[in-house]
Parts: sequence; structure tokens; C-alpha cells
Amino acid sequence: MAKYKAYPEYKDSGVEWLGVIPLDWELSKLRYKFAFGKGLTITKENLRDEGIPCVNYGEVHSKYGFEVDPQVHSLKCVDEKYLKENANSLLLKGDIVFADTSEDLDGSGNFTQLISDARVFAGYHTIISRPLKRDNARFYAYLLDCQELRTQVRTAVKGVKVFSVTQAILRNLSIWLPSEYEQQSIAAFLDHETAKIDNLIEKQQQLIELLKEKRQAVISHAVTKGLNPDVPMKDSGVEWLGEVPAHWSVKRLKHISPKVGVGLVINPSTYTRDEGVYFIFGGDVKEYGFDLSKTRRISPKDSNNLLPSRLNDQDLVSVRVGYPGITAVVTKDLEGSNCASIIIIRKGMFNSEWLCAAMNIWVGRQQVDLVAYGAAQKQFNVADAVEFIFPVPPYDEQVKIAHFVKNALDKFDALSSKAQAQITLLQERRTALISAAVTGKIDVRDWVAPDTSHIEESEEATA
Repeated sequence: MAKYKAYPEYKDSGVEWLGVIPLDWELSKLRYKFAFGKGLTITKENLRDEGIPCVNYGEVHSKYGFEVDPQVHSLKCVDEKYLKENANSLLLKGDIVFADTSEDLDGSGNFTQLISDARVFAGYHTIISRPLKRDNARFYAYLLDCQELRTQVRTAVKGVKVFSVTQAILRNLSIWLPSEYEQQSIAAFLDHETAKIDNLIEKQQQLIELLKEKRQAVISHAVTKGLNPDVPMKDSGVEWLGEVPAHWSVKRLKHISPKVGVGLVINPSTYTRDEGVYFIFGGDVKEYGFDLSKTRRISPKDSNNLLPSRLNDQDLVSVRVGYPGITAVVTKDLEGSNCASIIIIRKGMFNSEWLCAAMNIWVGRQQVDLVAYGAAQKQFNVADAVEFIFPVPPYDEQVKIAHFVKNALDKFDALSSKAQAQITLLQERRTALISAAVTGKIDVRDWVAPDTSHIEESEEATA
């Protein structure tokens, strides 16, 4: 923030977590600047694909955040019959919609602002906050998004697993206000600067998606075509697989692994303990690895007694329900663990990392997709898995391909991590800039939007 100047004079706000504010700013409460209302009393069952767009707490938390426009963002709808008796839940441009519950404390106070003149309802689990002066609605959105104000919300909410925000909490929030002219200047400044930051974030997100696609393509080529570009090829005999190296074979999974089974499916919860070895479920399995941060436990005695689901070093496990086909190799430190409701591919005369890659690329995943069933949650069975077809190189090539895959994963994951770190830094800068502007730490009264007309003219000439 060094490039921005400060206000000439400050005063103590009287609020410990806020500190000083510019001399001419005033303190107030949100209840004096907003009117409040409730969203529709509906459930997911009332939503449809056509009708009047509806903003529910799910959109506030996970989809759009900060601002929403039904002409840009995809929203579920409700029937027009709600117009007759629920007109108070209709939003106006500039209205702010809070989610009234959150599953974590950091999400308390999440909101979105309608930036369109379209007819839009506030939906279930929402609170409507209507600015009394709509000319300054954008400033209020930035004010409500700053860390100093969000801290108030998090301090006031109550809950353990679910945190609730009420109208009373919102009404009682302390706010600080510059003149209306300054509010407009701050909003214009932040619109311009956050748009630049958001554009940079979007480019990094696009880079991450491109890296994912490139990673998958590189690994897929290695697993299906080998590492030698000059090797003779032959028709695999499988239409969707195409050609494979001439010296490779094509086998079903039941002829690759000595046994394909399934983890414990009957009353796994009865074996769950606070301590013991890992008790792995589908949610713990990620592509090529595990997330054991929330993994349940099972006693070593029970695990050893449940031999069909006990895991050994170099076994493979594949998610059966939810995100079917995601596969990882059991490492030596997980030897003796147990599992529930996931496919187990026992180790055999093959390289486990090679087969793991074959399961995770399109070869394995498309076969899972073909046999997966279920409406709410997709799943597949052992009877289908044993018939999966894979191109199988000699063992020494499997080892080389596995080594190549590991290096590729390390390379692309490092690049993705670097891009994600950039996103984190940009998000932190965005948050800091909003807080600095709306708390008066920087003075943007003289800020003027840069003239970009020469850039636009240059782009038109190039086009």
C-alpha cells in the first residue's frame, strides 16, 4: 500500500479492533443504513430450471460470492406464483443477500450483492439487507466485505458445527462512514483495482486447468503408447483403445491382479474407534495418494481379523461410491490398515504405480463411467471392475512408465502449486486493499481511473 497516500488527520474510532479512522468520518450502526427482510421459505424441492431466478445460501457460499447477476450466473428458479404472496422477498439492484448459516466460522457473514435490474428472489436460508441510499450500495458491499467488519460477525455468531447469522447480529454491526462523495470514490477505486486483481486470479485459475489437462495428456500417452516414439505399433483389438506398442499385451483386470475385492460394507461404523490404525473410506482416497487428515480409525486387532478388507503394501484402492475410479497405491506406512466400501486391487506381478496411473487416466475412468450406476451418487462394483481392459507393457517398462509418471506428477503439481500460491497472494492483496480503502488507511479521494482508450484502440487496430 506504499504507493497510496494516507489521510492528513485521524481520530480514535473508539473501537479496539478498528483503531483510528479519518478525522471527518462518522461511526454508525448498520440498522440505521439498511432495512432487513427474509428470503423465501422454500426448500430445494421448490427449485426448478425455469421461472424467476433465486439466490439461495449455497450460491452465497460457494458459487458467486460478492456479486450476482442472473444474466451471467446460472441460478435455479422458482415458480412465478411466489410473486403474489412473497413480493417482499424480491430483490432490487444493490440489495445484499446474507447466508444465515455457515458450516465454518470463516464463512459467517458471507453475502452476495445483486448487480442487475432483473427480477430475482432471495431464497432459503438468506437474509435480505436493503441499503436505504442505493447510490452508495456498492460502497456498502465493500465495507461489509472488509476484514474489520467480518471480525464483528464472527465474534457475534453462535454455534459449534453450524454457525448462525441473525438479523439482530447484522443490525448491531458497527460501521464507519466517510462522506457520500468519498463513498463513491472508494467504490469506483475498488471496482477498478479489484477487477484487475480478479482478472489476474482468473488467468492463474485458467493456467491450473491447462496444467491439469496437459498432465493428463502426458501421462495418458505414456501409459497407452509407451515412452519410445519409434516403437512399432499394432491394433489393440479394442476399438476405443486404438493402437498400442506391438510387444505389449491387452488384458482384463482379473488377469492382471490376483484378486479384486471390496472393503467392509456391512456396519463399518461398528468398528470405528478413536485410536488405532487407519480405517480408510472413499473420501480419504485422492488421485495417486490419500488425505488422512480426517480418516477414521480401527483397532489393530479388528483390522487383522477382517482380512478381506485389510490393506497390504502396494495394494491399490479405488473409490467405489461418489467419485468412482479415483485410485491410489497403499504405501508401506499404511500396511495393516483397513478400509470400507472401496474397491481393493491386490498387488501382483505388476508395478502398482503403473496400474494406478492406468486407472486414473481416461483408460480406467471411461470404463468406470460406462458401468457406474446410481442417481444421487455414482458407484461401480467388483463384477464390473474385473472386466476392465488395460494395455499391459512388460514389467521393466511398467517400472519406467511409473517413474516417468511420478516425475510428470511432481513437475505439473509444482507448477500448479506455484500458480495457486500466486492466487493466494492476489486474494490477500485484494482483501488488504479493500480493508485499507474502506477503513481510511489510504486516501483515494483524488484517484482518477486510468485512460485505457489508447489500449482499446490499439486492440481494435490489431483485430
